[in-house]
Amino acid sequence: MTDKPGDAPDSPDEGQNPFKGTPFEQLFGAAGAGMPDLSSIFSQLQFLMQPHDGPLNWDFALDIARKTVAQSPDPSPTRKEQDAVADAVRLADHWLDETTAFPSGVSSTAAWSRAEWVVGTTDVWKILVEPIAESSVNALSGALPADAQAMSGPLLGILGRAVGGMLAQQVGSGLGALASEVLSVSDIGLPLATPGKAAIVPANVATFVEGLDVSADDVLLYLALREAAHQRLFAHVPWLRDHLIGAVADYARGIEINAESMQSRIEEQMSGVDPMNPESMQQLLEGGMFDLPRSPGQEAALLRLETTLALVEGWVDEVVGQATVERMPSAAKLQEAFRRRRAAGGPAEQTFATLVGLELRPRRLRDASTLWGSLRTRQGTEARDGVWMHPDLLPTATDLDDPLGFREEATALPELSDEDFDAELQKLLGSDDEE
Repeated sequence: MTDKPGDAPDSPDEGQNPFKGTPFEQLFGAAGAGMPDLSSIFSQLQFLMQPHDGPLNWDFALDIARKTVAQSPDPSPTRKEQDAVADAVRLADHWLDETTAFPSGVSSTAAWSRAEWVVGTTDVWKILVEPIAESSVNALSGALPADAQAMSGPLLGILGRAVGGMLAQQVGSGLGALASEVLSVSDIGLPLATPGKAAIVPANVATFVEGLDVSADDVLLYLALREAAHQRLFAHVPWLRDHLIGAVADYARGIEINAESMQSRIEEQMSGVDPMNPESMQQLLEGGMFDLPRSPGQEAALLRLETTLALVEGWVDEVVGQATVERMPSAAKLQEAFRRRRAAGGPAEQTFATLVGLELRPRRLRDASTLWGSLRTRQGTEARDGVWMHPDLLPTATDLDDPLGFREEATALPELSDEDFDAELQKLLGSDDEE
């Protein structure tokens, strides 16, 4: 009896495909038994296989981001817009001088197009995304059984490049979508540009204004206040930048792949995919292939990241609220609009979270703002801002559950001199001299 082409178990070539029984069998399998014609398959994936250093092809990712941005008009800011941004940031810094002891952190201002936002933030995105990409590539390769890895060393190299290309496609799409929505360089709460660079995206601000019953000048000034407040915090809390980026690195290191669950996940994503059909492969790229279940280590890192982002955004919300309470009648409306926008996350942030597996929105923003405001009311501006002197002093997620109770026991303490404040701080931190 002649075997049918699909009767792989009876085929004499069974076992020649090192990916058989793995999550990648469907992608690298052939209609019959044995290894497929790789040149035919990878002719369809050539755009993923460009040579690149590191786990992710950044040239390809940035090209995708630019093409995503170019799908709608992206005018270069005019001289009038550039001057308006500079004037707004200058006035914002003047107002903030009265609400925090942190001096201005702005060294330069800029009005950016969406494409300029992509270019201006790329260096920091590389630091944030590459650990996740590298862990994902290694984990996906490690999902192969040992015997398959031993038999297919060259193919693993090809697989790594293909996966890096797929990640580049996803990251580029995510960055392009973010560039179409962000209002400023600090809009997502992370320090994405050169320290001291206060940059605003006028085209996106104009779109944002359309949904508000507030003048464009008020929106620009309020946004400049938020941007200038972010710059002050990151400029004068030197450990904060590394603290946030470290949480992202810990998130990446926490990536764990269970081969069995990974196989099920990728088989689900690949069901119906024809590797000879470019359109089918494109659907795979856009299907969130790398949206993997989080490990306990990732959950812990994500909680730390979300808590710190909430504290950053809550502090900004608090000091801007103080600066505008008697000066800007529309401030309350704008505060609520920004709170909702940051806490919920826009479509682009949600897209980036799906693509890269990392959420960048502070869910506890309102609680954090309440905590900072309560601390200022009870103990003053110096005590509120003094919490940023060391990461060990920061409120925790548990503190955000009871924001009004944070350091409530300190309410009755007498006002401290600078020397006494430093002494009390050393007690909290523990003296390094004793070690």
